[in-house]
Amino acid sequence: MASLTCTNFTLLTAAAILLQITGLSLFVFGFFPIKPALSGVSGPESFRPSSCDSIEDQNFTALHPDHLKSLYQELSEIPPSYDRLILMVIDGLPAEFVLGRDDQPPSKIYKDAMPYTQSLLANKMASGYHAKAAPPTVTLPRLKAMTTGSIGGFLDVLFNFNTQALLEDNIIGQFFRIGWKMVMLGDETWLKLFPGLFTRHDGVSSFFVKDTVQVDNNVSRHLSYELYKNDWNLLILHYLGLDHVGHLGGRTSTLMGPKLKEMDEVIKLIHSSIIQNHKQTLLVVVSDHGMQENGNHGGSSYEETDSLALFISPKHSHVSVSPTINQVDIAPTLSLLFGVPIPKNNAGYLITDLFLPLQDHELLRAMELNSLQLLKLLEAQTTHFTCKSLYLDAISLHKSWKMKNDLRSASNDEFKNTVFAYNEFLKTASQQLSHTATDKPMGLLAIGVTTMLLSCIIFLFLLFKLIQETYQNLKIQLSEAFIAIIIIILVLSMGSSSLVEEEQYLWHFMTSSFFLILLHKTFKSKSTNKIKTSILISIIIISGRVLRGWHQGGVNWTHLPDISKSLENSSSFYIKLLQILSVFVILVLCFYTLSSLKSCVVISIMGSYFCVGLLVLNYVMKYQGDGDNDNDGILAAQMIYGLIVGLTSVMVVGSPWIVSFYLKDLVLKIKDCLYLSGIAYVFGWCFLQLLLQKPVNSMPISLLLVQILATICCGSDFKQWVEIGAIYYLGMAGHFSLGNTNTLATIDVAGAFIGISTHSTVLSGLIMFVITYASPMLSLLSMVLLISIKDINPNLKNMGQLLKTILGFPCLVPLGLNSVLLVAYTIILLLMRNHLFIWTVFSPKYIYVVVTTVCVLVGVLIVASTVTYIVSVVFLLRHRYYKYSAS
Repeated sequence: MASLTCTNFTLLTAAAILLQITGLSLFVFGFFPIKPALSGVSGPESFRPSSCDSIEDQNFTALHPDHLKSLYQELSEIPPSYDRLILMVIDGLPAEFVLGRDDQPPSKIYKDAMPYTQSLLANKMASGYHAKAAPPTVTLPRLKAMTTGSIGGFLDVLFNFNTQALLEDNIIGQFFRIGWKMVMLGDETWLKLFPGLFTRHDGVSSFFVKDTVQVDNNVSRHLSYELYKNDWNLLILHYLGLDHVGHLGGRTSTLMGPKLKEMDEVIKLIHSSIIQNHKQTLLVVVSDHGMQENGNHGGSSYEETDSLALFISPKHSHVSVSPTINQVDIAPTLSLLFGVPIPKNNAGYLITDLFLPLQDHELLRAMELNSLQLLKLLEAQTTHFTCKSLYLDAISLHKSWKMKNDLRSASNDEFKNTVFAYNEFLKTASQQLSHTATDKPMGLLAIGVTTMLLSCIIFLFLLFKLIQETYQNLKIQLSEAFIAIIIIILVLSMGSSSLVEEEQYLWHFMTSSFFLILLHKTFKSKSTNKIKTSILISIIIISGRVLRGWHQGGVNWTHLPDISKSLENSSSFYIKLLQILSVFVILVLCFYTLSSLKSCVVISIMGSYFCVGLLVLNYVMKYQGDGDNDNDGILAAQMIYGLIVGLTSVMVVGSPWIVSFYLKDLVLKIKDCLYLSGIAYVFGWCFLQLLLQKPVNSMPISLLLVQILATICCGSDFKQWVEIGAIYYLGMAGHFSLGNTNTLATIDVAGAFIGISTHSTVLSGLIMFVITYASPMLSLLSMVLLISIKDINPNLKNMGQLLKTILGFPCLVPLGLNSVLLVAYTIILLLMRNHLFIWTVFSPKYIYVVVTTVCVLVGVLIVASTVTYIVSVVFLLRHRYYKYSAS
């Protein structure tokens, strides 16, 4: 069978990559569409059944705000309960901090931190609710849910970093249309969602999570002035500090108590002002989401979805119990309390307890309006819904009650039956709307899957072809077969939601098993390096066991003790000591790898990396933590960025000229250039991670480096594609060793702003990617170092064949392995599209699979570009040398 030329090999690989990107894009945009919403806004027609809509209803937007407000009050038949609203959002506040959990009061530390709020609840001056937030539990989709009443699309988590104006019908727009004057202080997300609607505003960025003080002071400094003013109807206060405290130190942070006390003082100030100056004001204290024990959020655990809804008013006595509502219930409740139409796409239902002060006929009218809106939405979104009979039953009972009430003969039981009937419809309709699966374009999805499958086949064909050309003996050994067995087991596990949540156990177990097989093979071999290889593999296995115990990842077992929790609960001295040790280990390994080069330039490079190490150590000891956001801390981080990028660029770009000074042999030149470049990538990346990762993750970074270097050193006894597969698996297992999981909640948002003085979505997103994919990218960058120590056939004088030989396995093995996992999980996601956990387990995992694919493509591109550049320049320099010699 003829071998492929370098050109054909390159073209087929590029075509497979292009097919993969195309298919993946088609599938993602087909499977995760923006959730369809009814266009337009609710108006007078929302107060009437569909059959009663009139021509005048279409022209309501031309009415003067005062006339429109009067029309709404006339049509609703419910007098507004209040005329001013203060909406206080405490970002990230779990409801259990205020209301407790499982019928138990909140912990003493939380209860003591908010004495005024607790007194309001105890004296029935406030109604508190656990408002269940739907995933993803990040700010943007949660604000949309509270203002529109609709369940957002899953990809709203991506738009959270680049907010656009909200075009969907919402209560803020409804208030604006009836002439309300509105003021917003706090998270600038509100200004991006509702541009031009606020009379006064002072926004702050929500992404500088290192700031826990100024971000809230910027809100509170206006508070006394705004409470004194009488020219607004809606005051929005969005406090970000508590969420930032969580990101920095978790629920048990020493800053949490003082921050809760600060929020309690704000509630006290507002409530006192309402009592003294304007009793027709309703104060609503809400949180957009909760937080995990480590302070992160984004997933679907109880701790993350347990948000707060607290309604405070001196007008009425409140219910003191703490039932659970849905976060989307806030929108229809506020709409009906203030006499504006319910937003068109609302899927929530009113909180009945807050309407008990109304007369019986007003309460039933409120429930009727909410039912009418949900019925219209159901009819517009689906033709198959089973709850219309419940609506008709409620309407029938309501009509009967009204007739008897007019005759003064309606009994209390009949009223309760009508309320019960409405509640049954409202709950059923809300649940059906919340769980209605979005129609998916199956044709588009099929094209996407087929295209990715074709790409996968090309990758595997090229890999098999290369193995055939490279190795004459195709007898498969256990260590080689186990590369495929690992992938097969991972693919089979993907259909189980529990195994997806706890995927880290599979990676750790399979990787350890693989190296045990290699150790067994080494013991049986007759290699002269038998003892050395055995020691290196033993180091890899021992390091892997430590890494496995560093973070108790996943979802269901995060409460179990692990090394990181023990360190965080102990004195910070031990973490600092490990950080110093990690810098030392990486420097020693760097100097050791450089020492094999016979050049005076090595001394300069060693000195440069020693400076990098000292700067990182200085930053770790002086700025990491509270000083990250200081000007000096930002400058120190930027200096490290610049030095690492500059040193890496000089070593990679300048290596052909550096090596030319002391080497003439073509093969040795290429190998030494690649060796220098590999060192630049690997150690530059490790020092960068010591700067960016959480302090407790410094030692795992050095252990991952030890594992990868040990694998490279002992790889001469194994086939190259097996060695590359081993390094790739180490990178994936290491991904979980750094505390990552398949939930969005473990993404380190705080680290994404290290060294950034002004908010940049692109820069912070890039740093977040670097932190999250530290381990997989390290394994890919190490391929350059691996290539440099492999033998190169000196008889290969053709540059194309040389590139194919050098780059074939380092590029195809990661591309092929990732492609199999990508296609398999894509098919599983499609099959699981109606599964109960599709949005809480399988979809977040797929986001990680997609970004892992991006990581592999970027890593392979860096490796291929580096090798191609070095080989090309070395060949060019040799050609010039011969030309010069001839002349």
